[in-house]
Amino acid sequence: MTETNSRCGTVAIIGAPNAGKSTLVNALVGQKIAITSPKAQTTRTKIMGVALHEETQIILIDTPGIFDPHRRLDRAMVAAAKEGSVDADIIALIVDGRAGAGPKIERVLNTLEHRKEKKWLVLNKVDIARKDKLLALTDKIINHQSFDQIFYISAETGDGLEEFKTALAVEMPLSPWHFPEEQVSDVSERLLAAEITREQLYRQLHQELPYACTVETEKYNERTDGSIEIHQQILVERPTQKAIILGKGGSQIKSIGETARKELKDLMQTPVHLYLHVKVKPDWDEDRSVYNDIGLDWVE
Repeated sequence: MTETNSRCGTVAIIGAPNAGKSTLVNALVGQKIAITSPKAQTTRTKIMGVALHEETQIILIDTPGIFDPHRRLDRAMVAAAKEGSVDADIIALIVDGRAGAGPKIERVLNTLEHRKEKKWLVLNKVDIARKDKLLALTDKIINHQSFDQIFYISAETGDGLEEFKTALAVEMPLSPWHFPEEQVSDVSERLLAAEITREQLYRQLHQELPYACTVETEKYNERTDGSIEIHQQILVERPTQKAIILGKGGSQIKSIGETARKELKDLMQTPVHLYLHVKVKPDWDEDRSVYNDIGLDWVE
């Protein structure tokens, strides 16, 4: 690669909750940088991922879903989503291909109405969406908002991803790369560790546990043998939620810890010692320090 023909640009990945934005970013980057779960609003802050295509560096901004906020945490997440799309070379709207063109999608479309950036529509989950419903959804969306390009993909199976990535690379401006070739994200290992544990909370307790929990990494140390020692605190609002996470005889938190530890070991390529404990802290989402830990701005 030479400076004269290298390309680099930014793509904001936006959409309603649970559209598959983080799964798409992970697939384009080629490794996991953002957590995923069937639970909507899993992504809480904007995360940068770096994808490479030949001589092009594509900076992907994975954002929280845009939804109708009710509490401070919701407002901070929506603010992060909107901030993540500012000054992007392309705004890519990711839509669940199985969904209807209801209020959730309309809310996101309204935020794009006066934006000057190039806008692409990306229909995701086409592997499990009915074709007739997919086409009808596309018609409704483009009748509401015009898009420069339209793509049909499955971030889960990889259908259409290569074509989408190639198209993004072509649209990136001529520019030196902004990041070293080996860098794939701006997420610190400390924050990633907390996110991996939170992902397991959502995956293993999807029906039982509401959104009223978060994970803080209190200690993150490298031992002399090269292994990583991590101490994390899981904050919940009520004692009943603590009991759900602990499980009978501590069986549930043990399962959460074991799965998170294994994934962290695979990601970091070194042994990980993970210690979890649960603390009841009513209204933790009104604590400014919690927002700093999870990478969100304090929103009044």
